[in-house]
Formats: sequence, structure tokens, C-alpha cells
Amino acid sequence: MFRGKKYKDSAKQIDRSVQYDPADALGLVCKTASAKFDETVEIHIRLGVDSRHADQQVRGAIVLPNGTGKTRRVLVFAKDAKADEAKAAGADYVGAMDMVEKIQKENWFDFDVVVASPDMMGVVGRLGKLLGPKGLMPSPKAGTVTPNVAAAVKEIKAGKIEYRLDKTNIIHCPIGKVSFGPEKLEENMATLIGAVIKAKPAAAKGQYIKSCVIASTMGPGVKVNTAKY
Repeated sequence: MFRGKKYKDSAKQIDRSVQYDPADALGLVCKTASAKFDETVEIHIRLGVDSRHADQQVRGAIVLPNGTGKTRRVLVFAKDAKADEAKAAGADYVGAMDMVEKIQKENWFDFDVVVASPDMMGVVGRLGKLLGPKGLMPSPKAGTVTPNVAAAVKEIKAGKIEYRLDKTNIIHCPIGKVSFGPEKLEENMATLIGAVIKAKPAAAKGQYIKSCVIASTMGPGVKVNTAKY
């Protein structure tokens, strides 16, 4: 895989055989982020579970104390009073069947999160094949199917993120921007890891957090020692 000069120079500052203390790891990530834009810092947590089993799923949502640094566009499926509440709370798009048709006919996906009131799930269900593969299908576990759509919108706008296992039993999540600095990033990281630990399935055996790596968008990965959590 081709790596540019900046990446190689950054990688030289990191010892790949070391698991760094969280504060040191985030300091290195911020120091080695060399792109001209404000890079996103992502965390990758490998868990000792098997996502093929229903009783070993790890999924949920958490509001990061310092937000993600990214403005997320929210689409809400609601009608009448709930639609008005969603608009007042700052939802970018609100609708019902009109939004379903727009997505189906125009292949429209100018949104990052979908929220739905429970009475709208019959309508939203028609979009399962389109929203599901993109990870956009609303779900009660993630707090995106809720009678209180206004609160859901406010939380998402405040920096709520969803975490879930991929097929290789890894959780990938943004924890902020390089410009946040190590302290704020560590607060966000501790909040997320704490939530993942709380969500440990009863069926999980052995070591739960197998490994943890953080990296900026264009930078090299840094291994983190998560023992303190």
C-alpha cells in the first residue's frame, strides 16, 4: 500500500510495539496529524465477542461530552405535533411518505442520521433495503426510534454517536477532531469506552477488550492501553 512522505515521517514517531497510556496516545495522534484540514480522530476497539451470535451483540449510543466536531444532518419521520417538535428541535428534514418517496425515487441521502417516532416505523420499514446497508435504519437500541423525537434530535446535534460491532467484531467511532486537543479527546474516549464496557454481553467470555487503536484521518494508528478503564 502506497504511503506518502508525511505519513512515513509521522509513523517514525510511533513505536508500534508499545501500548501507550490514553493521554500519551492522543498526544501522539494530535502531533502526527499533518493534513491541511482538521482531521477527525477515530477509535477502533476490537472485542472478544462473536457478532454472529445474537446474545453477543454490542450496540448502543452515547453523547460525547465534547461533541464530535461535526454537524450532523438529521432526517425525522414524524407527523402532526411530533413533526413540529422535531423542526423546533433543529431537525434538518422532517416528513413522512413524502420523504420515503424522495429516497426511493431520487436516491436522496443528504442526511447522516434518521430518527422516527414509533408510529412511523411501518412507513420507514419500506426503506429497510436502502437504509439498512448504509447503517441508517433507525432502531430503539440506538435511541433513534422514540416517541420523544425532539430530545433525540437535540442529543444528536449535541454530539451523540452510535457504536456497533462490525462483522470482524470491531467498533469504529469518531471521538472528535484533532483541534480538540488531547484532553477533550480523552474525555470523549473515556465516555465511549465506559459505555462499551457497560454494554458487555453476559455471554462474552475471556478478555473483553482485545485491542484499541486510535488514528487521525490521514495519520498512522497508535495502540492504546485500556487497562485504566
